Amino acid sequence: MLTKIILSGFGGQGILFAGKNLALCGMNSGCEISWLPSYGPEMRGGTANCSVCISDDPIGSPLVTVPDIAVVMNTPSFDRFEPVVASGGHLFVDSSMTDRVSARNDIHCHYIAASETAEKNGISGMANIIILGRMIAECKELLPWITVDTVKGAVKGLVSGNKEKLITQNMTALSIGAIGAAS
Repeated sequence: MLTKIILSGFGGQGILFAGKNLALCGMNSGCEISWLPSYGPEMRGGTANCSVCISDDPIGSPLVTVPDIAVVMNTPSFDRFEPVVASGGHLFVDSSMTDRVSARNDIHCHYIAASETAEKNGISGMANIIILGRMIAECKELLPWITVDTVKGAVKGLVSGNKEKLITQNMTALSIGAIGAAS
């Protein structure tokens, strides 16, 4: 099984970190993975996206042109990636950052006020992890290798040094996203 994911937003929203997290989860679960970042020269505030492929079998190409899952955290990302989500796929939208709504009836759309929720919970800057938590909870059939626990392990592996204090905030954000799927 091959699952193709695109995460996209502004630089500084943690798009690349969320993608690395997914890739590390897949790798730690014994899967084949690819992680391909793409960002403008301005990085923070400019466009950033990454493609992640997770598979039981070798991956032929790291390019994702028709994602099974797309995470869009701003309006330009919605406009670019909503049309190309595979039929039957999932679109996760930070509804705090865009007011766009998909007209497609062949995909599963999840609108999460992730930036607003992060701010309200005192974990500003963790919208990416809130959406990651929701994605893990909603896409078990597409991501059978990844659980909240594997994401927690990956966060601990990716966050170190003077940023270790952010581990607790990441865990809180992950839980908020996963719990939101149940409500």
